[in-house]
Amino acid sequence: MKTAEIKRRYLAHFEANGHAVVPSAPLPAISDPNLLFVNAGMVQFVPYFLGQQAAPYQRAVSVQKCIRTPDIDEVGKTSRHGTFFQMNGNFSFGDYFKSGAIPLAWDLVTKSQADGGFGLDPERVWPTVYLDDDEAYEIWRSVGVPAERIVRRGKADNFWSMGIPGPCGPCSELFYDRGPEYGREGGPAVDEDRYMEFWNLVFMQFERGPGTTKDDYPILGDLPAKNIDTGMGLERMASILQGVDNLYEIDEVRPILARAAELTGKRYGAHSGHVASESHPDDVRLRVIADHVRTALMLIGDGVTPSNEGRGYVLRRIMRRAIRSIRLLGWQDKALPELLPVARDCMAPSYPELATDFDRIADYAYAEEDAFLSTLRAGTTILDTAIAETRTAGGSALSGAKAFQLHDTYGFPIDLTLEIAAEQGLQVDDEGFRRLMADQRTRAKADAQARKTGHTDLSAYRGVLDSGGPVTFTGYSEVARESTVRALLGADGPRQAATEGDTIELVLDTTPFYAEGGGQQPDQGMITVGGGQVEVLDVQQPVPGLIVHRARVIRGEVRAGETGYAEIDTTRRRAISRSHTATHLVHQTMRNFLGESATQAGSLNAPGRLRFDFNTPTGVSPAVLRDVEQQVNEVLLADLEVHAFITSLDEARRIGAMALFGEKYGEEVRVVEVGDYARELCGGTHVARSAQLGLVKILSESSIGSGVRRVEALVGMDAFGFLAKEHLLVSRLAELYRVPNDQVADRVEQTVTQLRDAEKELEKLRAQLVLGGAAALAAQAKDVRGVAYVGTEAPEGAAGNDVRTLAQEIRGKIDNIDPARPAVVAVAARANGKASLVVAVNAAARGRGLAASDLVKAAFSGRGGGSPDLAQGGGLPATEAPTLLLTVEKAISDA
Repeated sequence: MKTAEIKRRYLAHFEANGHAVVPSAPLPAISDPNLLFVNAGMVQFVPYFLGQQAAPYQRAVSVQKCIRTPDIDEVGKTSRHGTFFQMNGNFSFGDYFKSGAIPLAWDLVTKSQADGGFGLDPERVWPTVYLDDDEAYEIWRSVGVPAERIVRRGKADNFWSMGIPGPCGPCSELFYDRGPEYGREGGPAVDEDRYMEFWNLVFMQFERGPGTTKDDYPILGDLPAKNIDTGMGLERMASILQGVDNLYEIDEVRPILARAAELTGKRYGAHSGHVASESHPDDVRLRVIADHVRTALMLIGDGVTPSNEGRGYVLRRIMRRAIRSIRLLGWQDKALPELLPVARDCMAPSYPELATDFDRIADYAYAEEDAFLSTLRAGTTILDTAIAETRTAGGSALSGAKAFQLHDTYGFPIDLTLEIAAEQGLQVDDEGFRRLMADQRTRAKADAQARKTGHTDLSAYRGVLDSGGPVTFTGYSEVARESTVRALLGADGPRQAATEGDTIELVLDTTPFYAEGGGQQPDQGMITVGGGQVEVLDVQQPVPGLIVHRARVIRGEVRAGETGYAEIDTTRRRAISRSHTATHLVHQTMRNFLGESATQAGSLNAPGRLRFDFNTPTGVSPAVLRDVEQQVNEVLLADLEVHAFITSLDEARRIGAMALFGEKYGEEVRVVEVGDYARELCGGTHVARSAQLGLVKILSESSIGSGVRRVEALVGMDAFGFLAKEHLLVSRLAELYRVPNDQVADRVEQTVTQLRDAEKELEKLRAQLVLGGAAALAAQAKDVRGVAYVGTEAPEGAAGNDVRTLAQEIRGKIDNIDPARPAVVAVAARANGKASLVVAVNAAARGRGLAASDLVKAAFSGRGGGSPDLAQGGGLPATEAPTLLLTVEKAISDA
């Protein structure tokens, strides 16, 4: 049975039993700051399980795309784990419980394939239950499972918790007996290789209290509304139904692996059991290629693009591991054009959008491979230099700082650094590298979290939300209103009052203040409460449904529970709204000129300005930018109505509303239309008519990463002000050049060309001046213990290349006089307040044991570098130039 058919049957079974079919959330569509990607089927339903939002349905079923990244380095070593997988799940929110979930699962698993089931032999299915869960045990007995095949297991195996205080409960897992050829008899407790888990039914019936580990937290009692969360591994079920040994042989993966094996001439299959043989690393690498290519396809399909941070960095790392793995197997040409179409053909039966959107996906994937191949070439050169310097210094290990620089600055993978260094007989300070990486991640995570939560424990926000429910936002229709202060939060948690000078977080029951989101900056303004007044500086939504005002008390005292008057800064709001509407117009217009692949990748809507990031594999020409700007401003002149309305997600898609990649939308969505020109799903604030924008002026377009471009623009009076200043500048230049305004650009270009030509001539003259005395200096060489030594200073300000050329020129002149005479030439130079030194040594001197690199290090106390015949160093104060020359002379004398 094909994997896509397994998915279809699963959804059909539960839909027939009253479950709403919920589409998979996009892989990056999560609100949890601790997760980069959706990693389980329940993630999109967490607000319902925690009671933060009312579930729109009592029963749901989904097949969720998932990514788990913590063990990327382990991928391929076993046959059951991969980066990307799919989780079939059915969920009940306070509706049915164990007596409903268990029969539904048993029916689907054992029902014949002719009747729409999976047709597993019921004699080979083993359920497990929690130690004291007699209820689940009896239900399994009632559906026909004999007692000897129902296994009771402890908390480590059969008790589930989210890892935070909240819902928890026992679970019941289903295992399939793959037969005696896979291991010992006796059930899952004896051998989990032979007995493979494929479904987990979680019964959320208790509430978890604070605790430090999975085993020692207290159970606070029964939950009044019990929920069901189940997960069936789609890939595992596919391996069972397709009769294959491991997940890399199912129909969605095997063709990718087979193509990689074909390209590299490797044979896969002789060692394809549960654990890959260490003596056959080719199998491991082929698995890595198949898994990572499929994962990259799914990530780019969901709008993630390669970058150096966050989700984009995970994608980049996955792609580079796949590319490097196939190169290690001997394939030196571009790999992704050979593999990605195979992955598309494997996954498109389940996700047709991968086929229709493949051109966009391929553009990003192939561009990333090209960039990585360049990185490999450049990084290898830099690494070779670092290895040579380490050896010259007598070191046995490459520093963690150097490995981190290669990784962070040049994108060179640490595993490749380790491998190349080992080939050269060197170790790498891996611990130092990991420490620097951890420091970088900690800083980035802290910065992002602080921006969203203000360093406050999320549990404090959840407490406020639980006690009062979601905050109502009224800012679409009003800019001021009376409201009650629900809570005050300080750095140490909830507080009852705040006085003048205090910085606090304030929660109202209803607010007109817009919380930062969707690229739109937050509102600012004032809240008057009793005799006190607070200035709102920032507004955030740290947990879904809770709007938090970050504010400073500027007068009097503010107390929780009091009624206040909230009023936003309308001038700021209008300016931001103009920018947000302008962003929609720029987005649509870019798609008009560049095609539908030019989708939004990020934005910033600030007062009077916007920043719009979008996906496109190549740069945008100035001519296209001018056309985009002109078309946007024509829309402004048309004075189109801007209209927002709520509708169903299906209807929004039907009418062509643009949705952003990576965003998760509910069943109801807000659509913002600018006439018939632009239509987009959006929760932000906008102007009433397009003419209210006044003017949009595009300032720049640039690259911010592989396949991602950025446009920056001004809106309204800020755009007018910019053009006014630009006009004054052009008029002044026209006056100076005595030409009309439209000829200024040509005259400036002529002037720049003339200056560059003059600089080139000046460089030639300087070089001639520097080199002019080479013959005289060679003739005046000083004898130092039989070595012809020239120590001189180059003219101040001489370029580095000229200084090196002078040293080599003097050395050559001495060789012309007497090639058998040992010669050392030292040229010091002063520039920008610093002294540098170049030393050149001829072959006869090297025969005497003199090396240019050693002489430079003697002058700079061990610093500097180069080869035995030519080396250089620098960084000392300019006044040290004469001392450097004397130090070299002394080193020759002492040699």
